[in-house]
Amino acid sequence: MSAQLIDGKAVAASVHERVRAAIATRVAGGKRAPALATVLVGADPASEIYVRNKRLTCEKVGVRSVPLHFDTGVSQDQLLAAIDALNADEHIDGILVQMPLPAHIDPILVTERIRADKDVDGFHPYNIGRLAQRLPVLRPCTPFGVIELLKSAGETFKGKRAVVVGASNHVGRPMMLELMLAGATATCCHRFTADVPGEVARADIVIAAVGKPAMVQGDWIRPGATVIDIGINRLPDGKLCGDVDFAAARQRAAFITPVPGGVGPMTVAMLMHNTLQAAELRETAR
Repeated sequence: MSAQLIDGKAVAASVHERVRAAIATRVAGGKRAPALATVLVGADPASEIYVRNKRLTCEKVGVRSVPLHFDTGVSQDQLLAAIDALNADEHIDGILVQMPLPAHIDPILVTERIRADKDVDGFHPYNIGRLAQRLPVLRPCTPFGVIELLKSAGETFKGKRAVVVGASNHVGRPMMLELMLAGATATCCHRFTADVPGEVARADIVIAAVGKPAMVQGDWIRPGATVIDIGINRLPDGKLCGDVDFAAARQRAAFITPVPGGVGPMTVAMLMHNTLQAAELRETAR
């Protein structure tokens, strides 16, 4: 067996096209294009690349990009004041603050300062709570993107066992909520889990989100399972790899995502989806 690759770039492109078409229809009907403010603090090379990719995707789909860039020395109060101004700006639909932030700025305080209806990352406690209540509004982009990838592979979810390896606030925990919303029976493995290989071996769907190269071994994978690798790690030789031993896992799985080119493109695609949704929801609420 050699698993079929789930092409995140292709699925993301289909999301981009849906968003682009919807925005074009809005503009043709006399409405303005949705606007996304991206806030970057400092000059971290990886963060700069991520933000640049988001801004380029905005141009592609027709979202108006509003960049704000602060140097590393910006105070927490100054950053919060900038967020307050964006919250009050009725021409801004989504606000994204690129993480990580400098050590002197509290990321939880920043996340909670963004208005819930402009929280296109989906990290505000209100949006996480709505997802937990099975009443999702703006959903965390990476887990939401994983659900889209699984649907593209024909996943039916109901009656399936799903295991998430990793319990981070931004990925692992909301991923569990997304899987339960879709109808899967979900288990989360974390640092206190006694038998991670055994949990993975029982799963029809395996989602790795732990940030450790090749932690999930190929022989853990149940034959015919679907494997989604969210991890992205840079090896000493500069190459990128995921959290799953890809070559070995591909010999047992039915479907698997590559790294890069799997989940990564979907995160930005769902950000565009959320920005459009935020604009539409705010219009409906007026």
